[in-house]
Amino acid sequence: MTPAVTAFFEEGTSTMSYLVADPTRRRAAIIDPVLLYEPDAGRTRGDFAERIVAAAADQQLTVDWILDTHPHADHLSAVAWLKDRLGAPVAIGAGIASVQATWREIFNLGDRFPADGSQFDRLLDEGDRLPLGDLEIEVWHTPGHTPACLSYRVGDCIFVGDTLFMPDYGTARCDFPGGDARMLYRSIRRILSLPGETRIFVGHDYRPDDREPAWEATVARQRSENPHVRDGIDEDAFVVLRTERDRELDMPELILPSLQVNIRGGRLPEPEDNGTAYLKIPLNRF
Repeated sequence: MTPAVTAFFEEGTSTMSYLVADPTRRRAAIIDPVLLYEPDAGRTRGDFAERIVAAAADQQLTVDWILDTHPHADHLSAVAWLKDRLGAPVAIGAGIASVQATWREIFNLGDRFPADGSQFDRLLDEGDRLPLGDLEIEVWHTPGHTPACLSYRVGDCIFVGDTLFMPDYGTARCDFPGGDARMLYRSIRRILSLPGETRIFVGHDYRPDDREPAWEATVARQRSENPHVRDGIDEDAFVVLRTERDRELDMPELILPSLQVNIRGGRLPEPEDNGTAYLKIPLNRF
């Protein structure tokens, strides 16, 4: 079966969020929603996530799942914001625990912050299946960008997060803690072993040459056009290409605020005794 897919492009972080539904039973999942953040003012906003809520209401959908493909380092996740609005459970890969352990030490959160994924309603593993009306969400563990990365296969579609980008751009970076270029290559080749007509939905679109935003490409198109992983590029060549490219990249602008929120299941840090929540900046750590 083919799910109904509504895509949302958040221009500030070039992020794609998705509303994925069984068009017959009207059951839906939200994948990789964005909570807007204004770093100059230290202010969060839910108006982008509100667009997803409005689209679900317009389509008369019941949201059963709110999913992150991984703990994002370039935007705040709106999974908790949406849970408060819609009541649906929040899920992420079980590998979140290793990411939490890394960043708990960086932010000096101590034992008061459990690095066990308990901030999420459900932790997902390879092969898990989530009901979505008459459809199923099949969970694939696709590490490489982070150890926690998942892809979600629904009918003839697969939602790959930051693993792959559009065929005119390439693939995800692998230089975050726990990233691994060889692992990423193997995850991508697994995805590209699906039938050629399978629809791949990406987690970002960086719009080369200022073209219009795009978010969907077939397996066949990725295999013929993607400059990093098209057919004929082997694992060793990819590792060299990806490693050299990663050396040129700056840290994402929002990595420090994003990870403090995203490892908490999309929640802001607990307010202090004046009622205000604070984010920490580890000075001279990186």
